[in-house]
Amino acid sequence: MYEQNGEGKWTNMIRINQINLKAGPALAEREEELLKSKIKRLLKLKDKEEFTYEIVKRSLDARKKPVIFYSYTVDVEGLNENEVIKRAKGSQISVVEPARYRFPSSGGERLKIEDFQSVLERSMVIKKEHRPVIIGTGPAGLFCGYMLAIHGYRPILLERGMDVEHRCEKVEEFWKTGRLDTECNIQFGEGGAGTFSDGKLNTLVKDKDGRSRQVLSIFVTSGAPKDILYDGKPHIGTDILTNVVKNMREAIIAHGGEVHFNTKVTDLCIENGRIKALIVEKREKGKKGEGKKARIETDVAVLAIGHSARDTFQMLYERKVSMEAKAFAVGLRAEHPQELIDSIQYGMERPGYLPPAAYKVTAKAKDGRGVYSFCMCPGGYVVNASSEEGHLAVNGMSYSRRDGQNANSAIIVSVTPKDYGSSHPLGGIEFQRRLEERAYEIGNGKVPVEYYGDFKRAVWGEKKDTGYDGTYGQYMPRIKGQWQFAKAHNIMPDALNRAFVEGMEAFGRKIPGFAADGVILSGIESRTSSPVRIHRGENGQSEIGGLFPCGEGAGYAGGIMSAAMDGIRIAEQIAREYQTQRSKVICDEK
Repeated sequence: MYEQNGEGKWTNMIRINQINLKAGPALAEREEELLKSKIKRLLKLKDKEEFTYEIVKRSLDARKKPVIFYSYTVDVEGLNENEVIKRAKGSQISVVEPARYRFPSSGGERLKIEDFQSVLERSMVIKKEHRPVIIGTGPAGLFCGYMLAIHGYRPILLERGMDVEHRCEKVEEFWKTGRLDTECNIQFGEGGAGTFSDGKLNTLVKDKDGRSRQVLSIFVTSGAPKDILYDGKPHIGTDILTNVVKNMREAIIAHGGEVHFNTKVTDLCIENGRIKALIVEKREKGKKGEGKKARIETDVAVLAIGHSARDTFQMLYERKVSMEAKAFAVGLRAEHPQELIDSIQYGMERPGYLPPAAYKVTAKAKDGRGVYSFCMCPGGYVVNASSEEGHLAVNGMSYSRRDGQNANSAIIVSVTPKDYGSSHPLGGIEFQRRLEERAYEIGNGKVPVEYYGDFKRAVWGEKKDTGYDGTYGQYMPRIKGQWQFAKAHNIMPDALNRAFVEGMEAFGRKIPGFAADGVILSGIESRTSSPVRIHRGENGQSEIGGLFPCGEGAGYAGGIMSAAMDGIRIAEQIAREYQTQRSKVICDEK
């Protein structure tokens, strides 16, 4: 939409904020027509004045429920902006110069497949001794690899799990049988943990450089619906994400990159404070045990390992990679009937033209801990997201239609290194493991489920169980994986349980029915974010030269979008490294 003028500058746009249109069947069927008509009236245009527009943002406004509005921000072009602004005065109308993303290579232009031979001949990408290697194909690694590939850097991506097609089969098998593949599961495999999650694409990260829009555009190019570009709460869903991830991989390969699955990095080779090679273990598909060892020479390695690669964190610690324990949060999944959330948020039974309603709640416990909802899944499922034998963790997942019977979200309590019982940089990981071991034992290897009424009474010291046997009846869990009723109140320490109940009661005062006895709890939600931060400097590198910590696992992101944006940020840093060396070589040659 935003094109350059003949002088190479981006043209200004007329921006209109807060265009409100009533939600209903008419808007659902004739959105483009109704929006264009409203733009004409606001800008006081004559019939002969032609224009085009792009939706920048669309959000749902339910403050006057049950009357619901969609509020739009649009950018309009094709008009004389000065004349229009004089004619259509108003605080909601302005002239803007949209921020456009630029990758620091090739003028920011994406290369076409046929251009690669000339790229190689110019030695644009081969001035470093070896190609960049990316460890992990979650959102951070995948977007880092994608950006490097389409700009000619021919990255090599290594993934300990399987490609997304075979990974889906492994996950479904685990949910049905309980047989866990510790190298390919909800946490490990192409697409990372984000592939089996709520699939939300909103972020609180400030985006003055346009990386957020770039991430969304790549998603759309790879098969996601176009409305994620402007929806206030964009969402894809696991069923679509799996295809998007596959398409991104194929684009990386088509642009000269490589993607290797069943390949785990087990060691780093460091010389004179710089990365020199990676030791990997290649596992044959479908076989357990140790695989074949190999050495990959590289002087640029991206650590996009995800928050659950605990064995890799241990290896990095042993190799003296600088890191520290960081705060994160743990809690339980809470399930409510989706129709309850819809009726509360919309003030009526949800009509078909409105999406399943979401919520966001926060509170502070008496001891100062934050309690808040996380990864809220309208019409979604709780999933067994375990990745280690004898340990159990849950997450939330939703499909694109969000048509499940229950809404769920993690209600989580903040924890800090003071809670870990250790000053060790990996103390948070051991804290997670203790909780996950308890969850596994309490549920006999299945997801432990408890009604909130019983959980609350146990925390308050009341002995009577009123619903543990399932007599609440009206609420039943929607869980991917095996589950059973159990005493989930025995998973977390007392202080966290008390904070959890205080938070739930506070939310119940805001949202009627939120803290009802029949609300279903399951746990443990322990993988909200990384308990470790791997240190890096302004150039994106660890104290070990050429080693780039990246994304959620390294402690620099907290979801699909922020991880993908950090992947792009690291790709930019790597491009600058290559260009710096190329400039040095050219100067030396002169």
